[in-house]
Amino acid sequence: MTQSTLKMKNITIDFPGVRALDDAQFSMNTGKVHALIGANGAGKSTLMKVLSGAYTHYTGEILLNNKKIEIRSPQDAKDLGIQIVYQEVDTALIPYLTVGENIMLNKMVNGMGKRQFIQYSQIHKEASKLLEELNINVSSRRLVRTLTLAEKQMILIARAISRDCRFLILDEPTAPLSSAETERLFEIVRQLRASNVGIIFISHRLQELFEICDEITVMRNGKFISHDRIGEVTIDSIVEKMLGKQMEEQFPTVERDIKDKIFEVEHLRDDEKVEDVSFHVCAGEVIGLAGLVGAGKTEICKALFGESSHLEGTVKMHGRALKIRNSNQAVHYGLALVPEERRKEGILVGENVKTNLTSANLSYFSHRFSFLNFRKERKVSTEMVERLGVKTPSIETKLANLSGGNQQKIAIGKWLIADADVYIFDEPTKGVDVGSKKDIFTLILELAKRGKAIIYASSELTEIVGITDRSYVIYDGKVVKELQTDKTTEEQLLFYSTGGRD
Repeated sequence: MTQSTLKMKNITIDFPGVRALDDAQFSMNTGKVHALIGANGAGKSTLMKVLSGAYTHYTGEILLNNKKIEIRSPQDAKDLGIQIVYQEVDTALIPYLTVGENIMLNKMVNGMGKRQFIQYSQIHKEASKLLEELNINVSSRRLVRTLTLAEKQMILIARAISRDCRFLILDEPTAPLSSAETERLFEIVRQLRASNVGIIFISHRLQELFEICDEITVMRNGKFISHDRIGEVTIDSIVEKMLGKQMEEQFPTVERDIKDKIFEVEHLRDDEKVEDVSFHVCAGEVIGLAGLVGAGKTEICKALFGESSHLEGTVKMHGRALKIRNSNQAVHYGLALVPEERRKEGILVGENVKTNLTSANLSYFSHRFSFLNFRKERKVSTEMVERLGVKTPSIETKLANLSGGNQQKIAIGKWLIADADVYIFDEPTKGVDVGSKKDIFTLILELAKRGKAIIYASSELTEIVGITDRSYVIYDGKVVKELQTDKTTEEQLLFYSTGGRD
């Protein structure tokens, strides 16, 4: 097979108030899996958006097989065999079309442009063949809206390679996947590598990079830092390059007083995934809802926040029974939810930092007759940005222009302003780098120190062990075990998370 070489030299790009890339470099060959990593805001996603044609106002050179090429649109990139699968898979697929139609979408659009009839039988035949080659067990005639998140991701990969694909960019592909789904993805990646496709793999899960990647490039503050073979580095050395300093203890120690029980859930169930769930949390305490992806943790969190259409059971705050029928009532009773899907449910990506930070507590920023106090908005937002360590040119910057870690800090910050009694965090470190993770852990423990009750739902069992006081293990929508976390190991959590019984 003929090997292709890709090089990006001196790539620089500016956005209002910030230089996102500063003489960035990147190089790789086909037939390799190449990790591209860095802290949130390092510029890795921006660099890949340049390569895929999403950002066109850059300076520098891109070379394919040592010949300069121009990529000034997504079509330019596709014509050169460069494809990208973004982290937000739902926005890249058309839910009311079938799997086959989504995979062969480019062919369908091109056919329509030439005033040709679409031959659906041929569309499904070609799509089915591609699915079979990739060992993806999904019918080409299923509607995309019926697929799991993992299946949608596989469909996007199939679409990317449905035409000539020399380089495939995967942006945080494993963030929403279970361990079994991740291994299935890795099988496809290995298959593509064997077919001489070059895979650019962006991930914050450093351990998995050592399992699937051949080479690794580190970026920091928009600049190239290093390019190594994966066997020549360690996780500690990579983290040090990412952060520019040695990584301190990931889980901070914050002295707290755990006081009286303030939030109780008894026999909670709904028509969906929640099955007879009971737990409690005290003031100053962090409890974990531990379980694998799909166990029902998110459904429990949403049910507590008024997202369930039919809910049974008892929810009490300070001994008082609550009837939470919607999120507005949940906020009124003193609950706050930082959801797993921050871009869909936790923030307004098209609005600025200030608007997002103040959105959960508008009454606090209002004059009489509901007019907003803009000076108060600016003052509090500026203070919160400084307190959270958010990297942003200003409070007027749109959240769409911030990194994932900084977006997550804003999703948390709006509830700090609202000053709730019970904070529910659903996978709060998803897609967040190691440095920002520690910032988030510190914020959560500081809330507990102030006497807040914290519910921490996560499939990252290391985090459950590192940050919680007690843990409730969720399996198939049920609480199957309560554990004292300081007397618990990850292995025990995994045992019960996979259906193990005493």
